[in-house]
Amino acid sequence: MSPATYRKVCIAALVSVCVIVLTGASVRLTGSGLGCKDWPNCNDSRFVDVSTTHGAIEQVNRLFTGVVMVAVVAAVLGAIRRRPRRRDLTRLAVVIAFGVPMQGLVGAIVVLTDLNPFANQQHFLLSMVLVALATVLVGRSGEPDSGQRVSIVGEHTTKYVKALTGLSALAIVSGTFVTGSGPHAGDEKAKRFDVAISSMARIHSITVLITVGVAILLFRHLRTHVADRKVLENALTTWMVIAVAQAAIGYTQYFSGVPAVLVGIHVAFATVLWLATVQLQLTTRAVRAGVGAELTDAAAPDPGSPVASAPVAST
Repeated sequence: MSPATYRKVCIAALVSVCVIVLTGASVRLTGSGLGCKDWPNCNDSRFVDVSTTHGAIEQVNRLFTGVVMVAVVAAVLGAIRRRPRRRDLTRLAVVIAFGVPMQGLVGAIVVLTDLNPFANQQHFLLSMVLVALATVLVGRSGEPDSGQRVSIVGEHTTKYVKALTGLSALAIVSGTFVTGSGPHAGDEKAKRFDVAISSMARIHSITVLITVGVAILLFRHLRTHVADRKVLENALTTWMVIAVAQAAIGYTQYFSGVPAVLVGIHVAFATVLWLATVQLQLTTRAVRAGVGAELTDAAAPDPGSPVASAPVAST
C-alpha cells in the first residue's frame, strides 16, 4: 500500500470515530438509551430488535460500531502492508483498534447500569480519546518517512499551546457534567448528577472563557515573537472560529431551554473543536531530515508586520 492510499484509510477511520459520537448523542437526545435493555443482545429474546423507534435508534448506534471496527482494522492492516512500513503508524492504529471494543464495553456498562451519568460521561470521553488518536494517526501518515520529528517553535510557544490543549480538554470534561445534570439523560427515569444544571453551566462557561482568553494570548504571542508563524496561526484561527461558534451555540441552547437539536449540534462542534485542538498541537512539530535539535522562536521586528525570515535552527 502506498503512503497516499494509507492516509486515505486513516482519514476514513477518523471520520468513523467522529460519526459514532453523533450517533451516540442521537441515542441520548431521543430518549433511546434503554431502547435495548440488554447487551450484547437488544433484549432477552432478540439480538436485533427494531420493533420500536427507541430500539431502532439504539440498534443503529450499536451496529455502526461494526463499521467503525472495520475502518480501524483496515488502518491496522494498512499500516502492516504500507511501504515503507512505519512502527509509529502501526502502534497508533493498534491502540485505536483496541479502543473501539473497549468503547463497546463501556457502552454495555452504560446500559446495564441504567444510564448511570458517570458511565455515560466516560463513554463520551473515551470517544474523545479515540478522536485524538485518529487525528494524530492522520497527521503522522502525512509526514515524510525519514527524518527526525522536532519542535518547530520555541519553548514559550509550546507552553501556550499545551495550556490551550489542557484547558480545551477541561472545558470538554466540564461540559459532560452539564449534560449529566441536564434533561437529556437518555431516558426519563435515568439518574442525573446531583447538582443544579445552572451551577455546572456557570463552571463550564468560566472554563470556556478562560480557554478562549489563552487562545487570544497565544495569538498575541505569535504576532510579536514568532516570525515563521503561518501554519500555527492558521490552525489557531480555525480553532478560534470553531470555539466562538461553539460558545454561541452553548449560550443559545442554555437560554432557550436546552432543546435536543441544539444539544446535538453542540456535541458535533465539541468533537470538531477537539479535533482542531489536537491538530493545533500537531503543528508545533514536524519531521526534518538529518539529526537536528529543537528550533527556537525568532522575534518579529515589528508586531503585526509581515516577516519573511524563518526561525533559526540550533544544531
